[in-house]
Amino acid sequence: MRPSPAPAPATAADELERELAQLPSLPLDQLRTRWRQRLRCAPPPQLSRALLLRLLAYKLQARHYGDLDPDTARLLARVARERTRRKHKVEAAPAPTTPAPLPALTSSGLRPGTLLVREFAGQLHTVTVTAEGFVWNEQRFTSLSEVARAITGTRWNGPRFFGLRDKAASSRGGQA
Repeated sequence: MRPSPAPAPATAADELERELAQLPSLPLDQLRTRWRQRLRCAPPPQLSRALLLRLLAYKLQARHYGDLDPDTARLLARVARERTRRKHKVEAAPAPTTPAPLPALTSSGLRPGTLLVREFAGQLHTVTVTAEGFVWNEQRFTSLSEVARAITGTRWNGPRFFGLRDKAASSRGGQA
């Protein structure tokens, strides 16, 4: 009988994978302890368990496999600064004192500016609701049924064609 070969020594990558697999099962206090042991510094106190877990996993992998190159780190820092600058610029903008009034409903019950989209015969059709009616392919129509007829070449109930009315309600005469 031949003796079984000795198990291959665990590599650093295997140990890292094993540690990463353990992290999700650890409670917050043990994650903080693991952070102190592995990274030799205190973990950020304000981080939630989920964020601490992700950040610890990232830092352990970065130590083993290498972190971002300096160019990428500078690019990400610049993107973050720009995002923060834009956010503060938006927050600093004066808020309107009164909200803008919503456009009145048209006779079809839709607000001007609403876009209706329908795919028919493999082509996407977009209809814009205006105060005067509807616009499709730069043509004006007074009803959705006219638009549906122009698209299909047959008579259609316009609201049903665009999915504004369900089949069950209209087959019962519109009674709910």
